[in-house]
Amino acid sequence: MDGLLLDTEPLWGVSMNRIADKHKIGITKERFKETTGLRIQEVTEYWSRAFPWQGSDHATVAEEILDDIIALAKTDGRIMPGVLPLLDLLAEAHYKIGLATSSPTRMVQELTRHFKLADRFDCICSADEVNYGKPHPAVFLHCAEKLNSAPHECVVLEDSVNGVIAAKAARMKVIAVPDSAHYNDPRFTLADQKLISLENLKLPLLQSL
Repeated sequence: MDGLLLDTEPLWGVSMNRIADKHKIGITKERFKETTGLRIQEVTEYWSRAFPWQGSDHATVAEEILDDIIALAKTDGRIMPGVLPLLDLLAEAHYKIGLATSSPTRMVQELTRHFKLADRFDCICSADEVNYGKPHPAVFLHCAEKLNSAPHECVVLEDSVNGVIAAKAARMKVIAVPDSAHYNDPRFTLADQKLISLENLKLPLLQSL
């Protein structure tokens, strides 16, 4: 969801930085990328090991970040270019469409409703519903099961390296759509295809996979 469906990925940095400063957690913006694609509870647990602080536990800090990012996304977020035409195209071609995300359930529910996207998906799965977050494949396998599809029948669209690893571990095809700052990251060669934007995704490419 974040960074591919909605332009909320940069806002995570704003919220995490704001809450980290509040609790005097010694994380820097440059090191946020180390936890891209992880669930927010996993992010703050990682912080508690790498940058231990006094006071609130990591679960409380995670909930504060979540409150902040939801509010910020509603005011400053937007649907990414190409998303709505692509969803129309896939629906017209009778593809089943699932949303599988590391974002927490309440954030997914609030933002897909806010941006009027909830009805666009046949199923919506949060990594909250499984035992492990990305780069573990659990959320993608769970989504495929809910779609009544075999993993090898699925194509995953991903903007993060952890997401690409998770999708390949699930034995699914992967189209990476990294942001411009990370487009040339060599790790995206794991993907079956790489695009600059969802605006460039057409049915012949999907069919070729």
